[in-house]
Amino acid sequence: MTLPVTNVHNYLITLQNRIVDALERADGAEFKSDQWAREEGGGGISRYIENGNLLERGGVLFSHVHGKTLPPSATAHRKELIGRSWEAMGVSLVLHPRNPYIPTVHMNVRMFMAQGNPEKGEDDIFWFGGGLDLTPYYPFEDDARHFHTVCRDAVQPFGPDKYPAYKTWCDEYFFLKHRNETRGVGGLFFDDLNAAGFETSFALTQAVGNCFLDAYLPIVERRRNMAYGERERDFQAYRRGRYVEFNLVFDRGTLFGLQSGGRTESILLSMPPLAAWRYNWSAEPGSPEAALNDYLKPREWL
Repeated sequence: MTLPVTNVHNYLITLQNRIVDALERADGAEFKSDQWAREEGGGGISRYIENGNLLERGGVLFSHVHGKTLPPSATAHRKELIGRSWEAMGVSLVLHPRNPYIPTVHMNVRMFMAQGNPEKGEDDIFWFGGGLDLTPYYPFEDDARHFHTVCRDAVQPFGPDKYPAYKTWCDEYFFLKHRNETRGVGGLFFDDLNAAGFETSFALTQAVGNCFLDAYLPIVERRRNMAYGERERDFQAYRRGRYVEFNLVFDRGTLFGLQSGGRTESILLSMPPLAAWRYNWSAEPGSPEAALNDYLKPREWL
């Protein structure tokens, strides 16, 4: 059976444009566009903004790449993929607002396919993955509840089990083991989605991509006019260091992109423009900065 990957490609391009249009209206500045090609096959479109009015850095990236063999990171636990040609496509975004009271946010939706050999009786192998998660510096419970409510409602039509499962998966995936803390307040994460068939798996993935603006922009509007100073910016830079640690040490997408010959500039666009590290530092007990510690552990928001 030939999988309708063109439908996925068209959806992802439309999703990228829709999100960028909304972010440009919120920021008041335009995103730049950088179209690139990959020597091994495929390419993408990087839509990005730096030093905007709202966003200190933001990237909304589309890629559709393919190759003849997969890197070791992709076949280590999937021996059936060894020797197969493959293609992968997705939209991934990370937004780093300037105001420390607005959370950093990440979202991605993606599809992977490894082609089978009909002469050997092999079928194509596919799966979808994705999710979205929120990383506040100064947490507000109503923001976290809003974000999780939109996440739950997006996947509810696919079964009441989906939100609890994907919420737990997100808490466990976006976890800095060496720090014993979550990256933020979570959201949704899923991978290897194919058991329900191509169309249903694709529909759920679309629901996750489509819910992003409703989940995030109301939080932006609540917090964008809150006054902040050097103290808040300094703490934001310190906590952004944790974001860098996760992306470079644990994130499978970053590792796959680099090991498969992906475009380094686009892969690392998720990094914050400024970050800081301190030796053996902790926030003063009872301070607004110390309050974040209570949120860097899984909890039930709804």
